Parts: sequence; structure tokens; C-alpha cells
Amino acid sequence: MTPFERRHIGPGASEEAQMLAAVGVASLATLIDRTIPAQIRLNRELRIDAALSEQAYLDHITALGALNKVNKSFIGLGYHETIVPSVILRNVLENPGWYTAYTPYQAEIAQGRLEALLNFQTMVIELTGMTIANASLLDEATAAAEAMIMFYNSRSRADIQAGRNKFFVDHNTLPQSIDVMKGRALNLGIDFIVGDANTLAPDSSYFGVFVQYPNAKGHIQDWSAAIAGWKAAGMQVAVGADLLSLVLLKSPGSMGADVVMGSAQRFGVPMGYGGPHAAFFATKEDYKRNLPGRIIGVSKDADDNQALRMALQTREQHIKRDKATSNICTAQALLAVMASMYAVYHGPDGIRAIAGHVHALASSAATSLQNAGISIGSSHFFDTIHVQGVDTSSIRSKAEAAGLNFHYISETELSISFGEPHTASDLQAVLAVFGAQVQNATSAIPTELARTEAVLSHPVFNSYHSESRMMRYLKRLENKDLSLVHSMIPLGSCTMKLNAASEMMAVTNPQFANMHPFAPLDQAAGYHAMFAQLAEDLCEATGFAAVSLQPNSGAQGEYAGLMVIKAYHESRGDFQRKKMIIPSSAHGTNPASAVMAGFEVVVTGCDENGNIDIEELRTVATDLKDVLAGIMVTYPSTHGVYEEGIIEITSIIHNNGGQVYMDGANMNAQVGLTNPGNIGADVCHLNLHKTFAIPHGGGGPGMGPIGVAAHLAPFLPSNPLVATGGAQPIHAISAAPYGSALILTISYAYIKMLGAEGLRRSTEIAILNANYIAARLKGHYDILYTGANGTVAHEMILDCRDFKKTADVEVADMAKRLIDFGFHAPTVSFPVAGTLMIEPTESEDKEELDRFCDAMIKIREEIREIENGHADKQNNLLKNAPHTADCIINKNWTYPYAPQEAAYPLPYLLEAKYWAPVRRVDNAYGDRNLVCSCPSVESYAHIQ
Repeated sequence: MTPFERRHIGPGASEEAQMLAAVGVASLATLIDRTIPAQIRLNRELRIDAALSEQAYLDHITALGALNKVNKSFIGLGYHETIVPSVILRNVLENPGWYTAYTPYQAEIAQGRLEALLNFQTMVIELTGMTIANASLLDEATAAAEAMIMFYNSRSRADIQAGRNKFFVDHNTLPQSIDVMKGRALNLGIDFIVGDANTLAPDSSYFGVFVQYPNAKGHIQDWSAAIAGWKAAGMQVAVGADLLSLVLLKSPGSMGADVVMGSAQRFGVPMGYGGPHAAFFATKEDYKRNLPGRIIGVSKDADDNQALRMALQTREQHIKRDKATSNICTAQALLAVMASMYAVYHGPDGIRAIAGHVHALASSAATSLQNAGISIGSSHFFDTIHVQGVDTSSIRSKAEAAGLNFHYISETELSISFGEPHTASDLQAVLAVFGAQVQNATSAIPTELARTEAVLSHPVFNSYHSESRMMRYLKRLENKDLSLVHSMIPLGSCTMKLNAASEMMAVTNPQFANMHPFAPLDQAAGYHAMFAQLAEDLCEATGFAAVSLQPNSGAQGEYAGLMVIKAYHESRGDFQRKKMIIPSSAHGTNPASAVMAGFEVVVTGCDENGNIDIEELRTVATDLKDVLAGIMVTYPSTHGVYEEGIIEITSIIHNNGGQVYMDGANMNAQVGLTNPGNIGADVCHLNLHKTFAIPHGGGGPGMGPIGVAAHLAPFLPSNPLVATGGAQPIHAISAAPYGSALILTISYAYIKMLGAEGLRRSTEIAILNANYIAARLKGHYDILYTGANGTVAHEMILDCRDFKKTADVEVADMAKRLIDFGFHAPTVSFPVAGTLMIEPTESEDKEELDRFCDAMIKIREEIREIENGHADKQNNLLKNAPHTADCIINKNWTYPYAPQEAAYPLPYLLEAKYWAPVRRVDNAYGDRNLVCSCPSVESYAHIQ
């Protein structure tokens, strides 16, 4: 076992032996043989380099970083140099208390990050002039596409019947946003038109318009009159905005926009060669039930104290499936937290000063160049000047020799964008390239565009400006939340494994963090060496011929894989292949992604053992053979078993002209033992934030690259500014050519330090850990599905459905009671209602697994007390969970059990107790009284 393998994998040799004995097998090899069908086994070691030690890896990644040449970036186009305040860098970005938390579905143990995300929404609402905002989206281009789709889905019945399907995009919108929107439009039958919005008259054949403010060349203008005219004709209007500019500029909301979206990157989040960054999305109350992504809302708990939660969750794709408004499954929570804290720390005066500094540099540059006889394309701008009539080839040579990167538009045009870190010396260096001297200048923001509304007026943005106060505020929020620093997070289908510190080190290395995604390729040699090796290793792990690293979430990976399948069929003239089979056991986002890609969903069932009903599948596929596009299948299935018939399943699809899309949600049960290519898949997305150790960040970031068979490789996605992908690429999936490139270093580290043997062994121990939990819980809970030999894969489903009948106990009650034991709940009621799905991962040792099992067994005993009449069905430990310190110490205790039973049900809690900050949150109250910005200070006192 290699040194890092011992750090990453929880059980040691003696624990492994004890666990195997409990499972009832003689060896790990025997367990794997019983669990994974022989016909799909690899039966060879992965062809991946031997493991590096942690120090050897750190030396290696530092050397790779040194190959990147980080010039001063003036490229702009939605990515800007910024300064990450050290207090945020150290206490959020580099803090596992923040980055190892899960998406806040269990609101009671997520109040800290929910407050930080509510701050983000409040910041966005105030700056955009809108009334509601979500808690972030994946990137600016994706947010633009989501705006277009939301408008499309919001058309009236009359508009749909009239064929109102045209969408107009101003030609000076960011090029990456145009390309992503265009790709989405093609699938939905949207007539996508790019042109000059200044010449667009009100036209009832359009359902929407998109403009950029400031635009891609930096120009700003008042769109109020145009928006009024368009809206009078029933045209919905989206504005892509620069968040920092809105501190000084008239808000799009005050101009009448229906949606305002953009990137919060320049609020203290590094460029990272493209990400991850939090996009923002703000709109009007009318759109709240169609709003993509997550919304943090204010509610109350069981004691009437104010509590936060994710609001309007019934919009989500796991529930609405093919009727969902979006396939977005995650967001960029960690980056949204950083951006919100940037605003909290600097406050309105600090943010205004930063915006003013940036604008002053741009104004001075424009005046100085004009005085030197150089033409500037617009006299009204915020941070970006459009330079015309110059020899860009000559300018580029001089600029790059001086360590400066500009954006080159044509042979005679370029743009220069200024950012927070840029100084007077940088301005001098820029002007020297043109032979110009620094000149004083006045503001380039006309009076009619100057902001008059207050910014960041809520007390949270006016309270934490010393580092001591900020540090304590961040720690106070962190302490409210449960993350991997407290205990295992046993969420099925989520793979909450260790995110090792050494894997994270490159994320804050300036040689990686400060690179612009559209920098010249020869300046990013370290990045591209890493990409090449990572892609090669992922191809080997999946059995595929090629990989795209562009999709920046699992949902984006699903969409990308489906689009590649669609492009393949269309290249063969098979435009009629629109039917996508999705078994009921597939991952929850699959139907929403299929619809978004322009497919029609056909659902097939499972047999009583939880396996895909092969005969039903055969019948359906045969009936659809002329129009079948493919199948979306998860393997092992979300039922926690390796289906014996998987090769027969993939053959049925291929024999009827379809392609096989495999959801990579459960790749942690495949790596080194089998792979999608071996099983017969044509494409698979990989959740690097699951299998390959990128942390979940409290709800993002993630990465979802796709692997494809050779015949699909020509269709891998490209980017309008940096050529990537295949020879016949589909439109861009994400804004940046390599998605959230910065966090690819984490998965690269994971593979480099585990090597082939460590990767295989990680999969084996993940399977052992799951089977050990199943063995320990035997006799207390029934396992809903097992494989042919009675084992489970890397996860299992506990059948809790009878507890509703016998004790009136819901799985939600069990989830809340687990909080009193210091655990995050397993996955609740997915994929089967009334069940809990448990996935321990390989990173948890036997002691932690036993602690969790002890908690589950104790909860079963508490349910039994209700069943036998010793505890009341409505007033008991489960129904009243979780129990806070406040309710035990300060409330009049009227419950029919002792406080000790509530708070300390097992001895280990006496040594380390996590206290939930709120009682059970009232979901219905929060939806009926939707508030998605920070409430007034007075409202925190009590809610009636």
C-alpha cells in the first residue's frame, strides 16, 4: 500500500479483516467476485502511472505551475483579475469546514452556508434592481441560456399556438454566451437570431431579447426606452451584467429588465483558467416557479425561531424529472459564499471604491490614448475600452513582451479591460505599448447612467469590516454547519469521500489560480500538460477513446453526452432518432437533461429485484427501432446493485440503432474493476466531485467531463475563442473551454497519488464498507435490493416504508433524528419513496462506520418503542428531532422523555457533540411566505 493510499482509504489491514469476517467472506477478492458480474470484469490493472508520494506530487504540481506564464490580464470578456481577501482565502476557500459540506437539503445542519448564500442573493437583488435571485448558477454563459429557456417556457398558450419562437441576441454579447445559447436554442426549436439590438423594433414574433451591459466591447447605454418598447410587444428582456459595474451604473432592473444575470467572479474569486465561479441570476417575482437553480428562503423552525432553507424545491429535476424547468442539479455554492463575503467584508464604501478605481484606470487609459491620436470606440464605458485603427499584430508583440495580455478582436481592433489589482504602474505599462503618456480624465459614465440607488444597504454588509469581526463571523457561520470535519456523510449516489489537503494545494497556487481562460495557449503550458495527462487517465479509467473536460457539472456532462449522441445520429442523416429510453432506476437528472437536449423520454420499468426489466426494454426498443436515439442507464444502478444483464441491455439498444449513455454517478463502484466501455456504453459523464475527490463545496463546484467511444469523438464540444473538442464539434457546453479548469487539479492529484493500484483498491474498499454496513444493520433493517449473490455494490437502500404503518414514522423523521447523533442523513426517499440510501465511500474507517451503525440501530430501537406503545406516536424522540441546546436548556421541558435521551442517546456524543442551531424547519411556511433576501434585523427576534 502506498503512503497516500493509507491516508485516503479508511480501514487498515486489521479492520479490513474484521469487516470481511462480519460480511462472511474470506477475502476482499472473494467479496468482489461475488458482487461484480464476471462478464464485465477488467481482469487487469489500469494502465495508469504508479502512485506518487504526497511530497513528490506537490513538487510535481509546483513544477507544472511554473510552466504557466501568468501575464497581467486585460482580456476581460467576463473574467477579470481580482484580489481574494486573505481572511476569505484562509477561512473559506482553504477551510474544509466550508468546502466539504454537502448541498443544504438538510436545512437544520446547514444554517451557516444558507445564511452566506442568502447574503449572496441579497447582494445580487440590490445591485441588479430585481426582486428575487437564486443562490448561483454554473457560469455566465449557462445563466444566459437558462434565461432564454425560462422565457421560452413562460410563453402563454396563445404565444405557443401562434408559433412565437424567435429569440434575439445583441451581437455585442459575450461570444461564449452566444455560443452556449445557440446550442441550447437548436434543441428546443428556438429561432435564434444575432444582430444589432439598437435596430430591433418591437416585434411580437419574438418571445425574448438578450443584451449585454456593459457589452463585450465595453460600451454602456441606457436600454430603458428600448426595453419599454420591446415589453409593450410582449418581448421578455434579459440583461447580461457586470456585477461590479452595477455599483456605479444604473441598474438593469430600473430599466425594466425581466432577468439580470452574469458572473460574480470579480468579487474575490480567482479566474482559475475559466472557473469555478458563481453566476448570478435575478428576476421578478412572476418567474419564481420557473427560476432555474436553487433559492434560499426564510422560514421558521418548530420553536418559531427564524430558520433558512432551500425554497420551492418542488421545481427541482429530481421531482419533476422530464417536466423540470432546468436540469441544473448543483450550483457554485462555495464560490457564491466567497463572493458574498467579499461584499460583506468590503461593504458598500469598499466596493464603491474598488469600482471607482477600476473605472478611473479605464477612463485615464481612454483619454491618454485619444490624446495620442488613437481612436476609442465608445466614450461611455465602465472598465473596458475599445481601441480601433491599430495594427494589433504589432501591438500584441509589444504587449506580450511587456507581460500584458489584451483581447484582440480583429487585425485593427482590440479591447483592454481593467481590474481591481491593476495599478497606476500597470496603466503606464499599457500606455507605453501604444507610445502614449498618462493623462488625467473625467468619468466616462454619463449622468443618465450613473447609479442613484443605494448599494449593499443591509446591516450584514455594514458590520464586518475589521478582520477580527470578519474572521469571527465566518467562524460563527461555519460552526452552525455539519460537514466531513465532523463525521461521515453517508449520502447514497453522492460519494462524499475524503478531499485530501494535498489534492487541494494547487487551487490557491497563483500560477494556476490567476490564469485567464482566453490567454494565449503558449502561456498555459502547465495547464495543458495536466489536461493531457488527466484526459489520458480518465480514458483509461472509463475504457473510452476520448474525453472532453469542458462540462462544469454532472448535469452539464449529461447534457453534453446527449448532445454528442444527437450530433452523431444527425451526421448519419438519422434526424428522426428522438426517443430516449430512461429506466425508472436511472439517476434523477436524466429525464430533465434528455428533454433539454431535444429528446422525447420513454420510461421503462424494473423487476421486483430492482433490475431493469429486460423483456420490457427489448419490446420497447424493438418497437422504437427506427426512431430510437438511445438509453440513459446508471451503473451500478441507483438501487445499489450490479445488474447481471447490463451487457444484454446495451446490446439490445445497439441492435436497434441506439447509443448507450451511462450516467457516471456511481463510477466509484467501477474504477479499476470494470468500466463503461467494457460494459458497452458509448458515452459516460464523470462526476469528478464524487469519484475523483473534488469537494462538494456545500452545493458546488463540480465537474462533469464526458468520455466517449471513438465514433463519437468528432463531436466533442468546442469554444468560440479557444478551439477544443472534435473535428465536428457541438456548440460550447460551458463558458470556458475547459470548464472549471482550476479544480481539475484536484482530480489530477487524486489519480497521481493513488496510482493504478490505489484507484482499484479504493473501489474495492468502497464495496467492502457498504457490505459491512449492510451486515451490521441486518436484523434491524431490510436491504431493499441486493445482487445475485446477496451483496450490495458501493451503496444500499434501507427499506423504511413499514415504519409509517407501524409507528407513523417517516424517513424524514429518521433523517432529523440522525442530526442528534451528529450525522448527516443518508439520501431520503430516492430512488424509492420511504427509503434511505447509504453510501459510506472508501475513506471511512471501521470506527466511524460502527458509530453510524450504532446510531441507526439506536434509532430502530426508538421506533420499536413507538411500535410497542411505550412511546407516543406524535410526541417522541423522532418527531421532535432535532433537539437544540436552546430547547434543552432554556425551554420548559414538556416532552415525555429525558433531555439526556434527546441530546446524548449514545456515549460517544459525550466526547464530541454537534448541536444543530435550529429545530426542525417548517418547509411549507417558507414556501407560503417566500422571502429570499436578508430580513431586517428586527425580524430575527421571533416569528409568529
